[in-house]
Amino acid sequence: MSKEFIVVQISDSHLFADTSGLHHDTNVYQNLIKVLQNIKQLPHVDIIVFTGDLTQDHTDASYQLFVQAFNACEIITPVYYLAGNHDEPKLLNHYLASTPFCSEKVIETKHWQILLIESKSDTPAGEVTQQQFSQVANAINAKKSQLLLMHHHPVDVGFFIDQHGLNNQQQFRDFIDAFPSIAAVGCGHIHQALSLPMALTKRMVNLYSCPATSIQFDVTSATVAKNSQGPGFRQFILKADKQLFTDVTFI
Repeated sequence: MSKEFIVVQISDSHLFADTSGLHHDTNVYQNLIKVLQNIKQLPHVDIIVFTGDLTQDHTDASYQLFVQAFNACEIITPVYYLAGNHDEPKLLNHYLASTPFCSEKVIETKHWQILLIESKSDTPAGEVTQQQFSQVANAINAKKSQLLLMHHHPVDVGFFIDQHGLNNQQQFRDFIDAFPSIAAVGCGHIHQALSLPMALTKRMVNLYSCPATSIQFDVTSATVAKNSQGPGFRQFILKADKQLFTDVTFI
């Protein structure tokens, strides 16, 4: 029997141009280092997927610091990535162009596909384009199970970040509904580790959000504020029998 396939998801680093940059009084570069060091200690990781919002100040230097952090922690596991609403895809592709970074958006295993869904739009809110839906549909192998990973959350989560969620939520749910082999969806953006059932016409599919490497949002606040949780990451354990298990680590 094939071994399990382990995906580590990280998200929302919100880096600045230098290593001393503070986001809500938090050194986000050092938090990213802590997360990567913790991942480095895991017994086995097949891939890392970064689901966006690399930068806070939109500088080229922040992208370079992201790469520097992975090099400093000697990460050799393949790292796939998506753009968040803060990011420029061209800068991501430019600076994340060498090992361990991988620009592919479809990752194939014997029993699973990990599909990276682009949701960046011209506003802080997200949108999955018809072209993106078509590309994902063409990639899906119905004989395998799929884990979809994206930046924006495709269902409301009940606090201020919903104003910047996915604009075409119903279209996204209809798309998921059309492919019974899609097992789960993971997102970043909300700076919280949540597990939410998405009600579809024919079934339920879970949405799993990833804690940020920067700060976690206070869900009781009407605007951006951090809570007391440290940085974190999510693991997905994909089994040969198509079962999926997931857990979250805070540091």
